[in-house]
Amino acid sequence: MGRAVRGIIFRVVTALTLPLLAPVLTPVMVFTVAFGLMPALTVPAHAQETDTIQAIAIEGAARIEAETIRSYLLVREGDGFDPVRIDRSLKSLFSTGLFADVSFRREANTLVVIVQENPVINRIAFEGNKRIKDEELMTEISLKPRVIYTRSKVQNDVNRLQTLYQKSGRFAVSVEPKLIQLPQNRVDLVFEVDEGALTEVQNIRFVGNKVFDDSDLQEIVRTRETRWYRFLSSDDTYDPDRITFDRELLRRYYLKNGYADFKVLSAVAELTSDRNQFFITFTIEEGQRYKFGDVNIKANLRDLNADDVADRLKFEKGEWYDATAVDDTVEALTEAAGNLGYAFVDVRPNVDRNAETGDINIAFEIKEGPRVFVEHINVTGNVRTLDEVVRREFKVVEGDAFNASKLRQSLTRVEDLNFFEKVNMTQEPGSAPDKVNVNVEVQEKSTGSLSIGAGYSTSSGALAEFGVRERNLLGKGQDLSLNVRVSERQSQVNVSFTEPHFMNRDVSAGIDLFNTQTDNQTASSYDTKTTGAGLRFGYPVSSHLDQGWHYTLKQSDITGVPSTASIYVKQQEGEKILSELGHSLMYDRRNSKVNPTEGYYAVMTNDLAGLGGDTNYLRNEVRGAFYYKFADGWVSTTRAGAGVIMGIGQDVGLLDRFFVGGDNLRGFSNGGVGPRDTVTADSLGGEFMYTGGAELSVPLGLPQELGISGKVFTDLGSLMTVNPGGANISDDGSLRSSVGVGVTWVSPVGPISLDFAQAIMKQGYDETELMRVNFGTKF
Repeated sequence: MGRAVRGIIFRVVTALTLPLLAPVLTPVMVFTVAFGLMPALTVPAHAQETDTIQAIAIEGAARIEAETIRSYLLVREGDGFDPVRIDRSLKSLFSTGLFADVSFRREANTLVVIVQENPVINRIAFEGNKRIKDEELMTEISLKPRVIYTRSKVQNDVNRLQTLYQKSGRFAVSVEPKLIQLPQNRVDLVFEVDEGALTEVQNIRFVGNKVFDDSDLQEIVRTRETRWYRFLSSDDTYDPDRITFDRELLRRYYLKNGYADFKVLSAVAELTSDRNQFFITFTIEEGQRYKFGDVNIKANLRDLNADDVADRLKFEKGEWYDATAVDDTVEALTEAAGNLGYAFVDVRPNVDRNAETGDINIAFEIKEGPRVFVEHINVTGNVRTLDEVVRREFKVVEGDAFNASKLRQSLTRVEDLNFFEKVNMTQEPGSAPDKVNVNVEVQEKSTGSLSIGAGYSTSSGALAEFGVRERNLLGKGQDLSLNVRVSERQSQVNVSFTEPHFMNRDVSAGIDLFNTQTDNQTASSYDTKTTGAGLRFGYPVSSHLDQGWHYTLKQSDITGVPSTASIYVKQQEGEKILSELGHSLMYDRRNSKVNPTEGYYAVMTNDLAGLGGDTNYLRNEVRGAFYYKFADGWVSTTRAGAGVIMGIGQDVGLLDRFFVGGDNLRGFSNGGVGPRDTVTADSLGGEFMYTGGAELSVPLGLPQELGISGKVFTDLGSLMTVNPGGANISDDGSLRSSVGVGVTWVSPVGPISLDFAQAIMKQGYDETELMRVNFGTKF
């Protein structure tokens, strides 16, 4: 049979069998059969040497250069028609993301590459989004205008947008990308968003808890069940990150109460079929409860005796185990060793748990830690706030010895700035084994405020207030405020500016301008007008001791004195100029300046008037308070204060005296205690006073987020001595006291405080009041 006949037979057989075998053959095998075997059988043996790629032609390219396309190919002119390399070239072109379609065709000895380019995005738009602005959505996606469109990137961006909405509690969200074709292979990309309803947490359940009820544990976790009064909170919407945080809150709570074996076995969130509600179940294992057993301190540092730091222990043997107390002890021991000059200290609590006796024995080992230095302090997340505003709050600088205690103090100082929603501090290895980098990640919050207020207080009556304040002016940490307040009995305008780090030093400086008009007719038959300015400076003496200085120059005018007023008030009528230099010392060991629950503080102030003006006196005051937390929501506050003012070459004026009653002695009205004209019942103030009291905050069993708490209190104090005296002045200096109860509500529209007090020790000429209310609304 001739070669030509065999070729014809092979073509016929191939044409009949290749379609039948195609489903089970790979593309490479098909390519091999179609492009390889056939030429091999149809071309004479001497012609097989010319079965090479003589040319590569590119079709369909518009924006992309042909040479660029050739660079992605794995075959070149002169190579053979290798189906494997051609297939890999096809995949290489697809992997660039530049093409929507790619195909190869052979024409004689020319390999033709046909491409269809992906379009270029002309514009990106969002439709249907109401809760999240376009700017925030744009920052979340990877595609941008003038970028090549690819389906994979679009799908990734759809997933990103859905995740963003899910983090805000909208799990029913859907995002549909739409393309609008434009000339020149361009497209507009539109993301159509259906935000859906908020996916709320309908129920939170706990499995395995025996000691604490579900209601107790629901107060511990941050996630809340949906309720009508949580309309201003997002805690009742599902957030997987918050659930992770809830697991940690549960762990801390049980470890604080002695359950050292506690575990969270699982936290499962079940979504209803309509995707509008979640049911969350925490499965826990409480374990047994432990007490503190033997506690030892092993000091392996020269010149450090364990007995010298034994008073730093935050717990005693026999108390229920508290992991927080152990951490506090580690910090206290580290600080104590640091105060003795040890920069590198490692304090480790070695725990020996005895399940049979229910005791945990702890041995604190104090030894010299590795000599590690701070290489870099990196601040991220601050957009408005300058780096130096954060860095200057650090107790360590780059190059200092690494000190965990000082870093914790630095973290607290940064948080106390109140410029940031969140502050996270982490450490990572530096460029050498003895170096570490400290990373501070912050999330800024609004520091400017515009407030318009209305309310009522017993002291001032009905009031209206307007205020503008920026606590982080130009991102430099400066504080500028304007406040205007108008009430039935007082009107005031205050302008204040504070530079917290004057001349780049740890010194705060500020200036105040003020104008005040007060109606004192109810208490003492006169009105006052005061205009003035003040300068102030403050700086830390030590980590807990601050010193301050201030100078005040003001003009005061007593007006509106009726003919029926006390003769001692009439004598004070007219203008006076005060030039006063003041000094203060404050020792503060509170755990929070805003809402303290533990610790104490003490303040001493001294004011000297007479450096100019026509008023001369020396005034001294001391006051302080002690806070103690018995349990969650149970905080006792004990306070005391005293003051004395002495005229220098003249009697003390009416406006410069002390007044007791009202906020500093509840149960008595403003100026209701102390020297009084028995004929006119005008309060005259006094030159020596003391006040004190004790208060216990009491939980009322309401959800914590409502911000409602109760209190019981007792106040005491007295006011005495007025010069010149007179026969018709009552001034016995006897002790006054009162008892009462109250309710405080930190409401969404402002703080509300309501106190009911009964004076139990008083004089017949004192002015008392049963109820005191302070209410303010800002919107």
